[in-house]
Amino acid sequence: MTHTDITRALNDLLFTPGLDLSEAIDRHFTPDYRQRTNGVWSDRADFTQHMTRLRSLVRSGRIEVHEELRDGPKYADRHTVTISLHNGRTSRTEVYLFAQLAPDGRFQRVEETTLLVEGHADDRDLGLIK
Repeated sequence: MTHTDITRALNDLLFTPGLDLSEAIDRHFTPDYRQRTNGVWSDRADFTQHMTRLRSLVRSGRIEVHEELRDGPKYADRHTVTISLHNGRTSRTEVYLFAQLAPDGRFQRVEETTLLVEGHADDRDLGLIK
């Protein structure tokens, strides 16, 4: 398997609605995947619930990677996600991400901090919505 990265993962998870969510998650995340977003830990089931909810809200979007580093199983990046929601709002969130990759190249653990750069204050918690 090719090593994943945040662009491939988010494009499959959020911006390719025809792709089955379970397939997208299996493609980029290990069965024991864990994620901490703004201090809140989630397991893979929580992450799947989060992605299901986000998919129901997001009409379209794009990701811009500003910096990306890989050192063996360590992965880090700073990226901005711009999303348009079905309710007509648009938001931009900057994300600082540090990750551990499994030997097969998928994300095993992600720890991230998000910062709403532009958009409605209610969109500040999109990274945690379920």
